[in-house]
Amino acid sequence: MRHGVVQRGTKLQSICWGGRRLDKRRGGVYHYAMKGFVFIRLIAVFTVLLVCLIGISLGLSIAITGNIENEENYRSLTPALPTRIFDVSGELITEFSADEKRELITLNELPRHLILATLAREDPDFYNHRGFSLRAIARAAFGQFTGRSLGGGSTITQQVAGTLYTDRREKTIRRKIVELWWALQMERRYTKNEILEIYLNYMIMGPGVYGVETASKYFFGHSARDLSLAEAAVLVVQLSSPTRYNPIQNPNEAMDRQKAVLDKMVELGYAAREEADASFEQYRSSFDYTRIGVSSYFSREDKAPWFSEYVRRELDKLMYGEMDYYRDGYTVQTTLDLRFQELADSEMAGGIDRANTLYKSSSGYSTRRAEQVYVPLANMLTLAFNLEDIYAVTEHQDEIKAVNKYSKQLNPTVDMLSLIFDIPEIRPAAAEAYQRLKSVIEESVVEGALVVLENDTGRIKAIVGGSRYNAANQLIRATQAKVMPGSAFKPLYYSAAIDSREFTMSTLIYDAPMMFHAATGEPYVPNNYQGTWRGPVLLYEALGLSLNIPALKILDGIGFDAAIDRSAALLGITDPEEKSRTFPRVYPMGLGIIAVSPLSMARAFAVFANQGRAVTPFAIISVEDRNGAIIIDHEGEVRLNEEKMGRDTQVISPQNAYMMTRLCAKVIEMGTLASGSGYGTKLNVKDDKGVVYRIPAGGKTGTTQNWSDAWAVGFTPYYTIAIWFGFDKGGNSLGMNVSGASLAGPIWGNLMQEYNQGLPRRDFPRPAGIVDATVCRSSGLLRNAACPPGITLSFLAGTVPEASCDQHGVTIDSLPAGLRNLRLPGNSLGPSLQMPSLPPELQYLFNDDSGLEALPQNFDPLVD
Repeated sequence: MRHGVVQRGTKLQSICWGGRRLDKRRGGVYHYAMKGFVFIRLIAVFTVLLVCLIGISLGLSIAITGNIENEENYRSLTPALPTRIFDVSGELITEFSADEKRELITLNELPRHLILATLAREDPDFYNHRGFSLRAIARAAFGQFTGRSLGGGSTITQQVAGTLYTDRREKTIRRKIVELWWALQMERRYTKNEILEIYLNYMIMGPGVYGVETASKYFFGHSARDLSLAEAAVLVVQLSSPTRYNPIQNPNEAMDRQKAVLDKMVELGYAAREEADASFEQYRSSFDYTRIGVSSYFSREDKAPWFSEYVRRELDKLMYGEMDYYRDGYTVQTTLDLRFQELADSEMAGGIDRANTLYKSSSGYSTRRAEQVYVPLANMLTLAFNLEDIYAVTEHQDEIKAVNKYSKQLNPTVDMLSLIFDIPEIRPAAAEAYQRLKSVIEESVVEGALVVLENDTGRIKAIVGGSRYNAANQLIRATQAKVMPGSAFKPLYYSAAIDSREFTMSTLIYDAPMMFHAATGEPYVPNNYQGTWRGPVLLYEALGLSLNIPALKILDGIGFDAAIDRSAALLGITDPEEKSRTFPRVYPMGLGIIAVSPLSMARAFAVFANQGRAVTPFAIISVEDRNGAIIIDHEGEVRLNEEKMGRDTQVISPQNAYMMTRLCAKVIEMGTLASGSGYGTKLNVKDDKGVVYRIPAGGKTGTTQNWSDAWAVGFTPYYTIAIWFGFDKGGNSLGMNVSGASLAGPIWGNLMQEYNQGLPRRDFPRPAGIVDATVCRSSGLLRNAACPPGITLSFLAGTVPEASCDQHGVTIDSLPAGLRNLRLPGNSLGPSLQMPSLPPELQYLFNDDSGLEALPQNFDPLVD
């Protein structure tokens, strides 16, 4: 026993000897075992929760899936409500409705190349995936990460699901998950062909146009059953952006995408290269841009069709093309004032009619003059010197008349017969004649545009986009046209000149013929509007009288950089490439030989009237859904963006803005807008108390070279109006008797008189840092006692002239003894006295090298 005990003890002792390490090992195993137990318990709990969550999700999913048909039936029974457009006072302008906007067609009726084009563009793996494509999702995600456009990640099924069951404006992962869920359910319920048929019938493909059948008739005038390969490619492009790639409004962008679709079809083996190229060329040569489907949209009652069309396009941008404003019954509150619009429509209609009458009279006179005088002379020279190339005979004139008669009278009949009797061979000729006629119209019909802005808000109060809005005339010239502003552009860089402090309202500038040299050394010799020169003028006179030489001297003085930077800021041009395209660094730029829209010009002048603060033009205040909930607060977004601009919202300083209102006021007081304003009488308005006063105003007219464009842009403390007349295509002249002052100016004055009635008195706020001083009208320097009545002008502090007039104040005592008795006229010395014989202190009196003979008969140097 003892032995055994000893053995046990020995064993125990040996255990103790190795003791601590073994005990520690056992403790470590226990510790790890406990941690593993806790981990297993956590996994178990998580698994139970996950199973419960999956169970709940599957239950809900089954319930939702079971109600897909009910959901779809509910959506199909939801009544289509028109979107109503209201003016700022709550008066209905028009409605956008979905009448006759969708025609269903089965997949079996569609041409095979349309289906293949759809797959090539939107989803090449459509018939292979189960509603989603991991490769497409990864490609789209990589594109988002790298900032490159690699295409979307949604399959056709996802696009249908997203349109039917989600709000595609929502750019969130949650929305994509919901869209994916519904796509999976649709794949379970419908066949691939059924999904594709829904897709081609439901999606928006144009302005209020849904489905390929309606879109085909809208764009091409025939059923989708008869689509060519190239036409199918155009329709497929509309699926991604029906506004941006509209072949009527944006033909170049649509053509680029169309070609890309055809190339993709060739790459995938869906079409042969020869077939695709031939179809593309045939499409481009025969497509008629003027013959589009006229739907109920163009025949609806509309009190302001140009403004409504502008609002519709803005809605496309705000809703990302994913909200159906033809069916969903939105309420759109806009900035329009229908009273303003009615007055603008009336004035512009009269102005456009008058402009066309004057143009026809001028061009008719020129033609008659040519036929009566120059053609006989040319024929006489032909007979005398055998110059057959210049022989003008009646046969040639008859040919011109015959071509015109065919284009205007016979061609529409030929075109109609080609459609009725299916004779495609004559359609290209008819389309070519249409294009020729359209080009003639664009070059020979005077159009006009107008936009009215509220200065302190940027609200668009009225828009006139042209003569008459219809299916063939949809170019909103007030916002879309890029035309030359002529001299109306000058105030933009005069603003920079004032800030340079090298120029003031009283700076003396000499108006006389002068040659300017570009950086390349190329000479440029400008002329004044009527080919006359005024000699020394003050800066405010140079702007008021629209003198070109002083303007270019100012441009030369401040430099192109300062002029371009200031003009771009006022026009709202921030993109460097657009800035470079808009402002060529040549002297004609200073005379308005650039391309801008009337809306941009109105914005620039509104900045002057708004104390130099940025003005963001907009037309939509808010959008409400059919339940009255505001879903888009556009004016709120505009204000928020302006707040984010911080200091940049001050485009020019308040002092510079005030100086520009004073400069532009001189254009009305003594310049080219004096007549249009009724020499100020049209600015006599009643305030809110019924008291008549003259509201402050400023502006500028513009007439481009060859009298092809006529402008008037001006402002009061409340509103800015920009008016333009001209041709859609340059080249023709409105006539030498037509200018911005004579055509656009009176309309500007008439509207300002009406728009400013009944408003509280308001002036342009005068900031600190402005000083008034009376200067001599001749020298621009401070008036002295001997000067004629001077003129009080405004100056930036520190820029008031320091010297007194040096052209007046000559006394008898200051003259040499031999000249003290000189009197003109009647003095025998007068006619024989020459400039070199005069002392230096008197030579400034004579700006003409001919000496005293050039002086007026009643001039007295001792008095004047």
